[in-house]
Amino acid sequence: MKRITTLLLSISAFVTANHTIAKVPEASGICYSQKSNTLFIANDEGSIFELDTNGKILREKKIGKYDLEGVACDDKNSDLIFAIEVDESILVVNMKNLKVKKEIEIKRKYNDKMVIKKDKEHGIEAITIVDGDIYISNQSYKKYPDEDASIVFKVGKLNKKKTKIKSIIAHDFVDIAGLSYHKDFLYMLSDKKNLLIKYDIKKDKAVKKVKLDKFAGEGVTFDNSGNIYFADDEGSVLKYKISELGL
Repeated sequence: MKRITTLLLSISAFVTANHTIAKVPEASGICYSQKSNTLFIANDEGSIFELDTNGKILREKKIGKYDLEGVACDDKNSDLIFAIEVDESILVVNMKNLKVKKEIEIKRKYNDKMVIKKDKEHGIEAITIVDGDIYISNQSYKKYPDEDASIVFKVGKLNKKKTKIKSIIAHDFVDIAGLSYHKDFLYMLSDKKNLLIKYDIKKDKAVKKVKLDKFAGEGVTFDNSGNIYFADDEGSVLKYKISELGL
């Protein structure tokens, strides 16, 4: 896809009141399950937390030595799909018993360009499901087509030990640490810029960006009751009404 640099900007102030509903250490990703009406939180140290929508912790389990950097709720298959930064892989976990089912490596190149670099400054950071397809963010600061592009990419099926990058969204933003798909739009959370970007995948362009107060934004998700949630890497889960952000 071509890179879009012209934005339709609609900037809304992030409400400064305290919207913290839970304390989760090193919360690095969040997703909402329609099936259970609960939130699942990824943790940098390999733990999974399940919360109700008011922030009560229902379950907590350490699944291993994984750097979990994003989570998507796959209600169709009753799975949680995690992005693992260090290994640059995808981890599939059963949503009911929180047991690991499989790990799939992501091939690092796309059209012979190195998209995912293996070092401490770059790596995958966010994951979401779009109409059955898995989209992942590569959290580096440089722009496509540089070797360490800051992009969102779609991967192939998860039925083998490795999967390929199938297509790329060269969105022209930096440090996308959170992804969510809601009502036909992709939402991207830029940690470095404190922005929530509403992106139209079909038109390949951003249609709105919301300026947020500074926080360590690592994940974003929506429920079915008009709420939006953020995972804060400093140890919090935040909840807002979607209308508060002008979305």
